[in-house]
Amino acid sequence: MTANSATRLLLLDGHSLAYRAFFALPAENFSTSTGQTTNAVYGFVSMLINVLRDEEPSHVAVAFDKSRSTFRTQEYAEYKAGRARTPDEFAGQLPLIREVLDALRIVHLEMDGFEADDIIATLTAQAREDAMEVLICSGDRDAIQLVDKRCTLLYPRKGVSDLVRMTPEAVVDKYGVVPERYSDLAAMVGESSDNLPGVPGVGPKTAAKWLARYEDLAGVVAHVDELSGKAGQAMREHIGNVLRNRKLNQLVDDLQVGLSISDTVRHTWDRDEVHRVFDGLEFRVLRERLFDTLGAVEDEREADAGIDLHGTVLTSGQVAPWLTQHAGAGVRAAMSMVGRPVEGQLAADAEGVAIATADEAAYIDLAALEPADEEALAQWLGQTAYPKAVHDDKALLHALHARGLPVAGVVQDTALAAYLVRPDQRSYDLADLVLRYLHRELRADSATAESAQLQLDLDQDHEDAAQASMVAARAIHDLSVALDSQLADVQGTELLRTVELPLVEVLATMERVGIAVDQEGLRRLDEEFAEAMGAAAQDAWDAIADDSVNLGSPKQLQAVLFDRLGLPKTRRTKTGYTTDAEALAGLYAQTDHPFLEALLRHRDATRLRVTATGLLRSVADDGRIHTTYQQTIAATGRLSSTDPNLQNIPIRTEEGRRLRRVFVVGEGFESLLSADYSQIEMRIMAHLSGDEGLIEAFNTGEDLHRFVGSRVFAVEPPEVTPAMRAKVKAMSYGLAYGLSAFGLSKQLGVSTDEAKSLMQEYFERFGGVRDYLADVVALARSTGFTETIHGRRRYLPDLTSDNRQRREIAERMALNAPIQGSAADIIKIAMLNVARALGERSLRSRVLLQVHDELVLEVAADEREAVESLVRAEMAAAADLDVPLDVSVGVGRTWHEATH
Repeated sequence: MTANSATRLLLLDGHSLAYRAFFALPAENFSTSTGQTTNAVYGFVSMLINVLRDEEPSHVAVAFDKSRSTFRTQEYAEYKAGRARTPDEFAGQLPLIREVLDALRIVHLEMDGFEADDIIATLTAQAREDAMEVLICSGDRDAIQLVDKRCTLLYPRKGVSDLVRMTPEAVVDKYGVVPERYSDLAAMVGESSDNLPGVPGVGPKTAAKWLARYEDLAGVVAHVDELSGKAGQAMREHIGNVLRNRKLNQLVDDLQVGLSISDTVRHTWDRDEVHRVFDGLEFRVLRERLFDTLGAVEDEREADAGIDLHGTVLTSGQVAPWLTQHAGAGVRAAMSMVGRPVEGQLAADAEGVAIATADEAAYIDLAALEPADEEALAQWLGQTAYPKAVHDDKALLHALHARGLPVAGVVQDTALAAYLVRPDQRSYDLADLVLRYLHRELRADSATAESAQLQLDLDQDHEDAAQASMVAARAIHDLSVALDSQLADVQGTELLRTVELPLVEVLATMERVGIAVDQEGLRRLDEEFAEAMGAAAQDAWDAIADDSVNLGSPKQLQAVLFDRLGLPKTRRTKTGYTTDAEALAGLYAQTDHPFLEALLRHRDATRLRVTATGLLRSVADDGRIHTTYQQTIAATGRLSSTDPNLQNIPIRTEEGRRLRRVFVVGEGFESLLSADYSQIEMRIMAHLSGDEGLIEAFNTGEDLHRFVGSRVFAVEPPEVTPAMRAKVKAMSYGLAYGLSAFGLSKQLGVSTDEAKSLMQEYFERFGGVRDYLADVVALARSTGFTETIHGRRRYLPDLTSDNRQRREIAERMALNAPIQGSAADIIKIAMLNVARALGERSLRSRVLLQVHDELVLEVAADEREAVESLVRAEMAAAADLDVPLDVSVGVGRTWHEATH
């Protein structure tokens, strides 16, 4: 903070700035995975970061409007009456902005009967008494009246990113009057945003000329009979409105706001709370910008010093004695690694390993190990008698496996443990977790241990890298102990021990093995998709006789669709009428226009081409694609696939299924086997709800949706038409995700009343489902969390939120989490069971992929019958439900052939 900012007060009009941000940033581009719109929050916080960086205030406060009802509306009922109703998407974001401010420890306030700028005027008056410099950030021009030599208005010129400094000189230049006369000028000119009509024919120049002649508005009124021309006559006719305007636009500066300037001192933020709030908003990039931009403030946060330790860099012959003395059987030791990433490989090149216990730490240079030292380390690493704690176990397994060093006995992975404790976080960075749970900074004197998982890509000299790695290892040790109790509190200990940790080794093996690809076939597909893109583009251009249109430009598409072709308007956004896929598909169904048909084909081909090209680039030297599985991404417990995402290979269209044909059985193996659960989420629904009708359907082996359809429509099962079956199928799955009558009507293309009637019929005949859906939300609201069959918890504090939008989102999560989370747990347990059984029987066949409810295996020669029997049995036994777990199995030379 610079010297001249030591007594600088920054005041922000929260409502004004947030409203501008809402309309400056397209809502469709800013929403969380749960559907919460965040454009106003993002724009406001982004602006806040910039102004805190640029102005370096010592004091900060944000004022909000509390409601539209103020003393001004009581005085003049039409005040601000011309404003449109506040969009629900905006109103729901104001509480989120307040949460951000709380996390940043920035004071915010509001008052009944007054506006935000009245609060700002009052705090400005207080600051003047203390001879402070004041900066006001507001999009309300009434704040101009507060400008003086010690008070500057930062006025948003465009959105909230471009702020103009309104000093006394700038006000005179723009309006021709000094700031204290601006209210007089505005009273005559009027303010359309406040619905305060001005004098017809009187603009800023005329008003400024009169004020210059007669000093102030009182002087103008006193000499109103001297004003000449039509403007003068209009002034005389509307003088009552002018005086009313002047009374209303005068800011109140003597409110009892309940705090003093000293209460607005800028505090260091609550980093733990910042992470919680930004995780919920999914502001990963903005959070990084916050930390990078305001690093000086971050360094002042209330945390103890760094990690204290006594560390030793082991030399030749010292590894075995150190391990025996400090990390013997039953003693938990944590590991961290120094390594460098290698392009095209899953594993980093491991250069060194740090091991730390509660009392000691050591660093082992893997490149300089003598045979006896390497043998001692390998023995310690590979035995379960030596309990180990790590951060990101899978990355460590890959790196050490590449050096021929096995790892066993991992009892704690701090990333996985933190995920089970707080599954809604977006990041499980080691430094953040250490600060959150240990209140320590992860640093090693001058060498900072910055990496989130491994000590990768460290460019320090060997001594600094060793020290940083030992600090990280000690931090992991202490963090693992702290997370033990946190896990116990959320009943997650058993889930970590029996599911998540054992799964790491299975996933690591799957990643190393990969899946074989027909590269020539994939290249042909890539070329065909490229040709299809070109042909579709040409058809689109031919349809409008214009080949200059960029089919990827929303702006150009808007001009073609709605201006040139005059097609029906789609949903309005800030940037015009939307041209997203759903809207265009609906528009094509309405109009059958050839341009739209070609455009939709072009988009499909483009998506397929991007997928094919990405897969080609991912083929490794062994001719196989090696995806990476992530365990800490989805809050429900589902695994995620990345680099490339093999869980997202299209299957619903013939063109998409062609991509599955290029995934083939590898050399030395006979076939691929695909096994998946049939209707697992509905089976879980039947089990959790205890609904006798659903349980009967599954236990008798009937077609579920035909059975349900017969009950809902009161007909015999053979009389259920495909349309009836499709309706009940959509509804059955939709109910598990909180689908509303409106959502169902949109999905089925029927009226809301028909959808509502359909749901009522469903619930009358499946009362157990109705009761379960109501009870699960009520129970989650009382306990604060949902729980899967295997005890995986998801905490949902927004279930009791005063914000309707956030509460409804949390309610949908409460419906979804137990079902989707239970399905995720079951497939994970099935993977573990299948992998274990394959090993116990010494079979060569192996698991290659997990795609949601599906497992893909590579089957060795003469093992098909044994593997199919094994897979069916182990997957069916993954959970004990009131209904059977039905497993479908297919076999073929390609993934497509094996898919059933």
